[in-house]
This record gives sequence, structure tokens and C-alpha cells, in this order.
Amino acid sequence: MTAATAPPGSTPDTPRRSGRWIERWDPEDETFWRESGERVAHRNLLLSVFSEHIGFSVWTLWSVLVLFMGPEYGVDPAGKFLLISMATLVGAVVRVPYTFAVARFGGRNWTVVSATMLLVPSVAALIVMEPGTSYTTFLVVALLTGVGGGNFASSMTNINSFFPLRRKGWALGVNAGGGNIGVPVVQLAGLGVIAAAGAGHPRVLLGIYIPLIVVAAVCSARWMDNLAPVRNDAGAAREAVRDAHTWIMSFLYIGTFGSFIGYSFAFGLVLQTQFERTPLQAASLTFLGPLLGSLVRPLGGQLADRFGGARITLWNFAAMGAATLVVVAASLRESLPAFLAGFTALFVLSGIGNGSTYKMIPAIFHAKALADGRSGAAAATAARRLSGAAMGLIGAVGALGGLGINLAFRQSFETVGTGTAAYLTFLGFYGVCCAVTWAVYLRGRTVPDDGQDGDGPAAPQGGRESRPVAHAEV
Repeated sequence: MTAATAPPGSTPDTPRRSGRWIERWDPEDETFWRESGERVAHRNLLLSVFSEHIGFSVWTLWSVLVLFMGPEYGVDPAGKFLLISMATLVGAVVRVPYTFAVARFGGRNWTVVSATMLLVPSVAALIVMEPGTSYTTFLVVALLTGVGGGNFASSMTNINSFFPLRRKGWALGVNAGGGNIGVPVVQLAGLGVIAAAGAGHPRVLLGIYIPLIVVAAVCSARWMDNLAPVRNDAGAAREAVRDAHTWIMSFLYIGTFGSFIGYSFAFGLVLQTQFERTPLQAASLTFLGPLLGSLVRPLGGQLADRFGGARITLWNFAAMGAATLVVVAASLRESLPAFLAGFTALFVLSGIGNGSTYKMIPAIFHAKALADGRSGAAAATAARRLSGAAMGLIGAVGALGGLGINLAFRQSFETVGTGTAAYLTFLGFYGVCCAVTWAVYLRGRTVPDDGQDGDGPAAPQGGRESRPVAHAEV
């Protein structure tokens, strides 16, 4: 995706075609931003958060529905972990096409379409959610809920184009955090249904969300805008795929967002399986971690804006490793209070890391543009062009980390009866993430440009020479 700017003489609200199209968009122009851009950007951000919030709730719906599936459903813990894993998988895969749909159809238009599509898995679950339904049918419906995961990619790509570089950490943090909070909200809604109606009434939960999906689609159609300057750029996509940083940041995002979404899907089921909690007891504990992790995501972006995303990300991964050690010790000693404390810390830290890593993406490409000799608007345009193209891929790969976490839990419980082996695997991965962050972005003062980094490791492809970049820029 590229976010080129229309000729300066055009007006921001001139319609290009039917619908709400903005022809000129230059958020780096402080006068434009102050007079009209900021108001429009904030309106679109608010509506984007609402739609993405509902998308996350639908995506993680099966993390709640499995709590309703008692013995009468005939599905064992391994089968339940597979259900939530399939939703995670589809949500990760569809993020790539959803990213490019924004430029192809317009951010507003695609938000309307993607919100409306959430009706398909929700209505399907409403129909089939009862004992006696075949496991294959449950699996297909769980796969359908994955479309909710795609909303994140299109929403983040869209909002990335609305805000200037100096506000991206905050804006992307708010957008993602507001969307992420859909996870604890659907879990709280599930808790309310179980407490009020019992574990035998999952359709009540679905009946709550179907009207909200309609409201999200209608509000997006009424008040959001399309940015005409945003274009799909096959060249930018190819450059992003070839760029070492796209894959490095994808790896780091597995550690942050992959952890958040993977733990969000699995936590309630882990409590039921390892600590033998009832559906009501599990639901009453499940929501807190995702809630805190969602609320602190903007803080991660703000800290990255101030101190540099790489520095915050490094210390965050180190803290996640420490929290995982607490979880391992609690698992071995079968201490539920310590287990909850460690897992809650993991959720909070994954939220902070989500904000800091996503801030790094546009900052890295902007730093590279400056190092290549561009300045001002030219550097900002080049950064938006490549970071927009990279975000969809990074988001998709990061979400696959959630699939890895759920499969690791499934294997661990199936082979040894507890999640300890999975926790140890996660601990090792966070250690690798620490090493990569330090080696690539903090060890030297360079950002490799597809070639040899004089102060750091060699990038995967040969190419141009690296140039110095200050730590705070990334």
C-alpha cells in the first residue's frame, strides 16, 4: 500500500466518486493537520476502534463458547484447543488480503464490508451451538470466526495513513488497544451469560453480538471516510517482502501479539483443564488479563514515542521472560494465585509490547528513508508506503504466534497432562526475542538496508550499505 499525496491545490473533501472520499491527505503538513486533518482522523479512529472491537470479539468467540461445552458435547480438551486454534489460523491468514483491501476499496468501504461479514460466523454459531452437533460442524464454524481477525489488519493499515509520524505510536496503540479490548469484553459477556442463565445457554451470548455487528456496519457507512491517495502498490509490497525488517518485526510481533491472542484464546481452557475450574469459575478469571493487556497497549505506543520502540521492546521481552518463570514455578507447585499473577503480568507485558513493536514499524522505514538521503515530506511518504505494505504481513505472521501457542498447549496437555512444557517453550522464545531486538536495533547505531550492517548482523539480502540511525528513531 502507498499513501501518496494528491496535488496540494485539491481540497480535502472533494468527492472522487460516490461515497465519502477525501482527495488530498497530508497529515505531515501542520497547517492542514490543525485546520481539518486532526478532526477527521480522530473521527475515523473512533469508528475504526468500534468496528475492530466487534471483530476481535467475534474472532475470540470460541475461547468463550468452549466453556459452555460440557461433557454432553462429547469434545475433550484436545479437541477444544483445536477449535480455538483453527479460529486463530484463519484470523492470521486473512490479514494479508484485508491489508490490501483498504487501498483497493477504500478504508470506509472495507470497514463496512468486513463488519457485515461478521454476521456469517455469528449466525452460524447461533444455529449449531447445541449438544449433538458434529465436531466437524463445530470446526467449520470456528474457522469462519477467523474473519474477525482480519479486521485488525485493515483497520491498522487504514489508521496508519490518517496520522502523522509523530502521532502514529499513540494512534496505532489506541486503535489496536480498543480492538484488543473486544477479547475481555466478549469473555465478560460470556461470564454474565453463564452466571445469569447457566452454561447451557450459549445462544444468549450470540444474540447479544449480532445486533452490535449491524450497528458497527451502519456507523462505519455513515461517518467514516475513504482516503483517495491510498493506493495498492505492488512495488511497495515486493519491497516490503524483500526487506529484512519486515521479517524481523514479524518475528518480534509473534512474541508480543502472538502471546496476547494465544493466551486470550487458551487461558480459560487452561484453567479448566489444569486447575479443574468450573465454567463459571474459569470465566470469572479469564477476562482480567486480556482487559489489562488491551488497556495498556496505547501506553506501549506512548513509551515508544518517547524512549524508542526498540528499547521498550527489549526490556518488555525480558520482563515477559521473568513472568513466564513465575508461571512455570506456579504450574509445578500447582499454585493458582501465583499462576494468575504470572499470567496477568504476561498479558500486561504483551499489551505494552504490542504498542512498542507496532510503533517501530513506521519508525524503521522512516529512519531508512532519511538514511537514504530523503527528507521532510519525501521521507514521510516513503515511510508510509513501505510501512503500510509491511503491516499486513507483520500482523498476519504475528497472529500465527497465537496458533503456535494454542498448538503448544494442546500438545503439552495431551502428552504430559499439564501446560509446563509449553511454558518452558515460551520462555525460550522470549529469550530469543530479546537477543534479536538487541542485536538488530540496539547493539549498533544502524538500521540495515538489505545489506551488511557495519555495527550489527548482516541482513538476509545483499544490497545497499547501511547508514547510521539514532536509537530513539526506532
